[in-house]
Amino acid sequence: MNKILLFIGDSITESGRFEDPEGLGNGYVRLVHDYLTVRDPLHCPQVVNRGISGNHSTDLVERWDRDVIELNPDYVSISIGINDVWRRLDNPHKELVFPDRYEDILRGLIEEVLSRTKAQLILMEPTIHREEVDSPGNQMLAAYVSVVQKLASEYGALLVPTHQAFLEYLQQKPTAKLTTDGVHMNSLGNMLMAKTWLSVFLKN
Repeated sequence: MNKILLFIGDSITESGRFEDPEGLGNGYVRLVHDYLTVRDPLHCPQVVNRGISGNHSTDLVERWDRDVIELNPDYVSISIGINDVWRRLDNPHKELVFPDRYEDILRGLIEEVLSRTKAQLILMEPTIHREEVDSPGNQMLAAYVSVVQKLASEYGALLVPTHQAFLEYLQQKPTAKLTTDGVHMNSLGNMLMAKTWLSVFLKN
């Protein structure tokens, strides 16, 4: 039986999965699935997409048992945090998740996986907020990225340096955009996410 590779996160992960008969969507999860399939069709993992648009880190807590633990996956890839930053910028009157609480939430989710499944953890840095390296959102995002890096090191998780990959791309001042609105990926953004993810996963 093929191993289960589960992706969980927000709209960047969801990327149309509810309209896709295979449930994978048309984003970076689809690209990862397709690459792993053509690379080794007999031994590629079963890819499961559990992204839900609009999710904050707090939303993952509410559905963690159902969408992760009960599936007993072999790999769990977590991509969350951009909405926690976005709400601080566009809706500061809502309940907000600051970096210290973000760390507590992610730590709890990680410990649930490690204590209740056999899964290898894969932590993805939150990507970008606007396609300018020094945008207010990206400056705010840096603390959340640091949390992910810290927890990956502490728990021996694979770290996918997605944020760093996007910044390195933007620093070249390219004309080709990576997002449709500064946050949600176009095909190039999804390709960069998939390439960065695969470079870490296949190396390990």
